[in-house]
Amino acid sequence: MPARVVGIGVDLVDTRRFAAVLERSPRLAARVFTARELELSGGHRLRAESLAGRWAVKEAVAKALVDTTGLEWHDCEVLTGDRGEPVLEVSGTVGEAARRRGIERWLVSLSHDGGMAIAFVVAGAEETP
Repeated sequence: MPARVVGIGVDLVDTRRFAAVLERSPRLAARVFTARELELSGGHRLRAESLAGRWAVKEAVAKALVDTTGLEWHDCEVLTGDRGEPVLEVSGTVGEAARRRGIERWLVSLSHDGGMAIAFVVAGAEETP
């Protein structure tokens, strides 16, 4: 657990609506998700529920950062850990925004139920001496 909470974010996504958006805009997935995220979400047979959850995490991260000016979606990657847990990797524009706010660690919770995906993100830092 981080010693100091720097920011929090939460987002809720209707998975059916998200699937409809992906169907209407087929190139959207490649614009906002990395190749690793797409592969983890079903590869060529994309699972909208999985992508909706990843989208919720990205939105929650943006809320935790507060200032989203110039952030690139590919710089916020939602992967899967050894036990199936969501793992966040930030780089580039998102990594720099996190460094400016003193964020050193991310905690992520993600859940799906009743056609909805919800993500909760805690941005943390270690206590300074």
